[in-house]
Amino acid sequence: MSVTDSESQVELRQVSLRYGAVVAVDALDLRIEKGSFCTLLGPSGCGKTTLLRAIAGLVAPRAGDILISGRRVNDIPIHRRNIGLVFQNYALFPHKSVFDNVAFGLKYRNVDRGSVARRVAQALEVVRLPHVERRLPAELSGGQQQRVALARAIVIKPDVLLLDEPLSALDANLREDMRGELKNIQRELGITTVFVTHDQEEALAISDSVVVMNRGRIEQVGTPEAVYGHPQSRFVADFLGRPNVLAAELLPLRDKPPQVRLRNGSVLTVPTAAAAISSCQVEVVIRADRVMLEPPGACAPPNGVSGRIMNVSFLGATATYIIEAGGIEFKAVAPIRGAMLQRGAEVQVGVRAEDCALFDLQGVRIA
Repeated sequence: MSVTDSESQVELRQVSLRYGAVVAVDALDLRIEKGSFCTLLGPSGCGKTTLLRAIAGLVAPRAGDILISGRRVNDIPIHRRNIGLVFQNYALFPHKSVFDNVAFGLKYRNVDRGSVARRVAQALEVVRLPHVERRLPAELSGGQQQRVALARAIVIKPDVLLLDEPLSALDANLREDMRGELKNIQRELGITTVFVTHDQEEALAISDSVVVMNRGRIEQVGTPEAVYGHPQSRFVADFLGRPNVLAAELLPLRDKPPQVRLRNGSVLTVPTAAAAISSCQVEVVIRADRVMLEPPGACAPPNGVSGRIMNVSFLGATATYIIEAGGIEFKAVAPIRGAMLQRGAEVQVGVRAEDCALFDLQGVRIA
């Protein structure tokens, strides 16, 4: 993320963290813009939670510097970093009331009793939970407990809010509702927020910027639209959306748009940037939702090939189709308009040149 020091709320400079001989985070650089909602996204074991814990002060980096609001905090304990932290399991005190849970962080900040009551009430209003101060956590639903944990984190007016998979324990519908609430609260308060998740849909829906991590390193940083629509590595392309990946050979350019030949002999026109590539062996990556399906006899789609639907998965508003086309399997995700296409149906499969991303055999995007 290219921002100046004055614009960044959190900055990591060559940060490395280890657990014994295992490298959890490897010489990582990152700047998180003030007031933004930044998500650390990646599979289990990629280092995202370890990185969050380092920002919080729960683990110390082996090398590098962590800066918050321009101040190096490596040697500053968690209670002096002015960090709001929400864990996956909420970590509420079961024997304390909601009021005492939310007020807990204020006791160590020399806040007078009247101000404590006012700030707790304000925090509960922000998370849409007024008038529950005297209840115990066990008397609340999972979603309400999550809101109490969030109120406890924001009541101290933190410089940075850290969220470690706080929605993972909720059911699907409540999780979707709560991620919208989280974003609304973050935007309302303007708190710089770092959110950890392995859920791709969640990251794309809620974030201003997404940091895709793999094996302790950053694969790509960008807006949700950028990391999904323009992945810069095969890992990012695979992790966000499970696309079609086709082995291909780049054909010599003969006064025409660049083309590749698939292993079944089909030829696809690819982005014009491929004209500058000298490598012959490439992989073509195509998002399943960019694959077009047309009935036989309809106007031929771009890069069209004939195929047969081998499998259909009904997903409500959309369906996933597996199509065999000349020995190559395509996956397409398409909205259902009227009748759903059925197994065995003949179709034309097509894709626009600009929706074909090219990667070299080392997984680096080249066009």
